[in-house]
Amino acid sequence: MSDFPVSKSQEEWREILPPERFAILREAATERPFSGELNHVEGSGEFTCGGCGALLFTTDAKFDSGCGWPSFDAAAGTIIEREDRSHGMLRIEIVCGSCGGHLGHVFNDGPTDSGLRYCVNSLAIDYDRKDA
Repeated sequence: MSDFPVSKSQEEWREILPPERFAILREAATERPFSGELNHVEGSGEFTCGGCGALLFTTDAKFDSGCGWPSFDAAAGTIIEREDRSHGMLRIEIVCGSCGGHLGHVFNDGPTDSGLRYCVNSLAIDYDRKDA
């Protein structure tokens, strides 16, 4: 299992997550840029982990970075950062602090005062519109 509050075996995750969501959250896959449904959203609300439902981001922190994935300049929940040396690059991977699900990566090229750009797979998160 894991050291995360929400802990399941790979088999348990595979049973509860659709295949494309499992690939991203549990195997660190990446969806194609500009293919995600949450790149642009209406209204204000919260983004939660697609695996465990933990709060991760809000629309107040969302911006259009033009990179093809939902982008945020601040986290609203617990995000864990760890070094990622896959694909011959050095990046900082971000995972859900509750279940360890892969979300995407964070970069130091954001346009706001935080200087951060959390680049997140749409399939790794759910959107709960609060002003509907």
